[in-house]
Amino acid sequence: MKALTWQGKRSVSVEEVPDPVIQEPTDAIVRITSTAICGSDLHLYEVLGPYMHKGDVIGHEPMGIVEEVGSAVTNLRPGDRVVVPFNISCGRCYMCEQGLQSQCETTQVKEKGSGAALFGYSELYGSVPGGQAEYLRVPHADYGPVKVGTELPDERYLFLSDILPTAWQAVEYADVRPGGTLAVFGLGPVGQFASRIGVHHGFRVVGVDPVPERREMAARHGVEVFDYTKTISDELREMTSGRGPDAVVDAVGMEAHGSPVAGFAHQALGLLPDKLAQKAMETAGVDRLAALHTSIDAVRRGGTLSLSGVYGGQASPMPMLTLFDKQIQVRMGQCNVRRWTDDLLPLVEDDADPLGVMDLVTHRSGLEGAPALYEKFQKKEDGCIKVVLNPGA
Repeated sequence: MKALTWQGKRSVSVEEVPDPVIQEPTDAIVRITSTAICGSDLHLYEVLGPYMHKGDVIGHEPMGIVEEVGSAVTNLRPGDRVVVPFNISCGRCYMCEQGLQSQCETTQVKEKGSGAALFGYSELYGSVPGGQAEYLRVPHADYGPVKVGTELPDERYLFLSDILPTAWQAVEYADVRPGGTLAVFGLGPVGQFASRIGVHHGFRVVGVDPVPERREMAARHGVEVFDYTKTISDELREMTSGRGPDAVVDAVGMEAHGSPVAGFAHQALGLLPDKLAQKAMETAGVDRLAALHTSIDAVRRGGTLSLSGVYGGQASPMPMLTLFDKQIQVRMGQCNVRRWTDDLLPLVEDDADPLGVMDLVTHRSGLEGAPALYEKFQKKEDGCIKVVLNPGA
C-alpha cells in the first residue's frame, strides 16, 4: 500500500510499504477514506525527530471502512464506517474506566514513561504505524473505533478522531461558569473548535492569533478576535473589568515560530545524534513559552488555565510565583477521546452544524500532495489552517 512516511527533519514522502494484517484477535483493518494533518504532526516534522525512525508511517486522524476484523471483535464487521481515535485504549483497565483513556494501562508505553500508545507518533508513544495511509491496523478495535452513519460526508465525522474531542476537553477543563469569558490563544484547528465550543456553551469567547486568516475564520463563528501583541494581556483585562478572562485555553504548544531561543534549541537538537537529542529533550527546556506565559499573565486571579497545546521540554521554566499568587488552576493532558465522543456525535450529525465542522478544511489532496502540504501548513502559507488527505482518491 501507499503511505506517508517520515524520512528526516522536515522531510516526509509517500512510499510503498507492506499492507497491515491482523496480529491480535482484537485487531481490525480499516481502509482509510479520509485522514487529516494535525498540528501535532508538525512536532514530528520538526522537534520530535530524535524519536522517529526513517520509514515510520505517520498520521493519527483517520477514518474509513472496516475491511477485516479479528476473531474477538464483535462490535464491528466488514463494511462498517468508523472514525479511529488517535489514542489506543482498551476500555477495560482502571484508567479507561475513570475516563482517562489517554492513560490506558494496557497500552501505556512504559519503557518511555509515556501514556497510552498513539497512532503514528514516534517511539515515545509506541511506534505504531499511523493513518496517513491507504490501510490501517487498529488494535483494540473491540473498543476504540467509533461507528458512524453512511449518509453524511467524511468531514462531518473525521475530526472526532482528535481535534474536536481535544477542543471539547480543553473547554471542559477550563471550567467556565455560565456567562463567563473564555480566551483562546492560538486559532489553529484545535483553537478554532475550542472557540466555537465556547460560543456553543454561551460563553463570551475571545480568540488570539497573529495569522489574519485564522482570526477571520474564528470571527465567522461569533468569536471576538485579537492579534497576538505585546499588549494583549492588557487588552483582555480592559474588556473584562480589569480582571482578565475567567479561563484561558492555550492551544499553541511548543511551536518555535516567533521565538528565537526555542527555534535555536530545536535547531541544536537536530544536530545531535538521536540518543543525545532524546536525553536533551528529557532534561532541557526546548519549548516556545510566550503564549503560555501570556496566558498565565492574562487569566484573572482564581481563574483556570487549560492546556491543549503539546509541550515537550522537561525543564521549561514556569512562573511559579505568579501561578501561586494568582491562585490559578491548571489543567492539561492528552485528550481522552472516547470519553467525549458520545457527547459530540449528535452535534456533528446536527443539520445546523453548530460547531462548524464543515468550515475548517482549507486544503485537500490525495496522499501524493501531502509532502508539499506539510511544508505549507508549517509555514502557515496560503491560508492553510486544516489539511485533509483522501488516500486512493
